[in-house]
Amino acid sequence: MNFSPPRRSDGTIQNMRVPLPWPEDRPFRILSIDGGGICGILPASILAELESRFLGGSSIVNHFDMIAGTSTGGIIALGLAKGLTAAQIRDVYVERGGSIFPPTNLVGRAWRRVRRLQRYVYERQPLQNELLRIFGDTALDEARVRLCIPAFEGTYGEPWIYKTPHHPDYKRDRFAAMVTVGLATAAAPTFFSALPNNGYTMVDGGLWANNPIMNAVVDAMACFEINRRQIQVLSLGCGETSFKVDAAKSFGGLWQWRKGISAAMRAQSLNALGQAFLLVGKDQVIRLDAPESAMPIELDDYRRARAELPAMARSLVEASGHRIAASFFADRVITPVVWPFNYSPAMR
Repeated sequence: MNFSPPRRSDGTIQNMRVPLPWPEDRPFRILSIDGGGICGILPASILAELESRFLGGSSIVNHFDMIAGTSTGGIIALGLAKGLTAAQIRDVYVERGGSIFPPTNLVGRAWRRVRRLQRYVYERQPLQNELLRIFGDTALDEARVRLCIPAFEGTYGEPWIYKTPHHPDYKRDRFAAMVTVGLATAAAPTFFSALPNNGYTMVDGGLWANNPIMNAVVDAMACFEINRRQIQVLSLGCGETSFKVDAAKSFGGLWQWRKGISAAMRAQSLNALGQAFLLVGKDQVIRLDAPESAMPIELDDYRRARAELPAMARSLVEASGHRIAASFFADRVITPVVWPFNYSPAMR
């Protein structure tokens, strides 16, 4: 007999959550990191530059109350929550990214595009090996910061957000392995196969929340007694893709709209940013991303990402670093995160 797990949504609490207290004079600071494959070198490098220039090389995680990350952004978020500095995470991407997305020549890249029409391109094992090396058997409830990590569950076709137990209602995911969470949020269709997980089929969170800023903002407002103007967000992208509906697309079919997934991800990101601007105020959100380009770096193009993105990160921090430091690093009282309920270690 086949095992059919319950829908994630079947256990959704119907009433409003009881908000936890939060000091009226303390901002609630959020770091939000987009998905983007190997282009995660950009946000990792931005954070590493901020650590180097303003924090004496210490981890940036101590200056945020919640981190949201999708796909590669989710892996960066998990790494920070595990205790790595952004510089260490950047170095993993720069030094080990080629084992996950092996570089090839023009013929090889053309063949991969053809292959993607029928099946996934990359084996998951190299990525899994790297995540195991970084996280070992660390569970989500061992995170040093509150986390929201979007994924998508394909068995029932529903959004899924992995969350640390930062509210008494959040108990489902606390024993989930960080390795599993990272593999689930980064299981990008056509690049990696879907991740089987206890009867569920996990796929990349970028399908519906490539920019997870609103996941974090809504969660913060639902879980804590905070005024929306207390929320401050640093939102990091992995590179903007230019997309316009020209004459060919206006009358075209599947071929002309073959980049429709990229267009949908861009639209979702712009919409999420717009919603956050309306909800907390545009002055409360700092967004850093690569300039829009008609020739963006593909999410598996390790060579271009390694060559171009660290320098781009330095340029972005040159322009906005002092504003970020003033908003997120000044007068910060660092307090360890304590989950709002107790349980026995034997429950593991």
